[in-house]
Amino acid sequence: MKNRWIALYVENDVGVLAKVSGLFSGKSYNLQSLTVGTTEDETVSRMTICVASDDITFEQIKKQLNRMVEVIKVIDLTNVPLHMKEILFAKILNCSTEDKEEVFQIAQVFGAQVADIGKDSVLLECKLTERRNNELIALLQSKFRHIEVVRGGAVAIESISTSCR
Repeated sequence: MKNRWIALYVENDVGVLAKVSGLFSGKSYNLQSLTVGTTEDETVSRMTICVASDDITFEQIKKQLNRMVEVIKVIDLTNVPLHMKEILFAKILNCSTEDKEEVFQIAQVFGAQVADIGKDSVLLECKLTERRNNELIALLQSKFRHIEVVRGGAVAIESISTSCR
């Protein structure tokens, strides 16, 4: 089992997201990540989906997606050079002044933005790779007792050069 990535171009209609996610739940496939947004064409949305599966199951998933009327195009991104980012918000609570200074230093090292500051808290906004976001969370958890994390799914686009994820 390994993470596989798919980009789907779908009709931008009510219920399409439910049908796509229903296909995964109906077959007991676990979605690791799913993001969706409109494209330059308002009638078309692009979904970026990550699923953990073996080769045979992944081929079945792609075939089933291709059979859906609302699906315009299925692109296997698993072995394609990509640019991929995931949004993450991390709230560090019950901070002392020294804690805040350390959070600011960590944010600077990771290239995260300080989105908000409270009397005893700091809110970070990150647009990093999944791996870098994981590293940031692990560091924050090791340094601070009270953190709250909210993650969005990854968004990916095929590279126009040879650089990867």
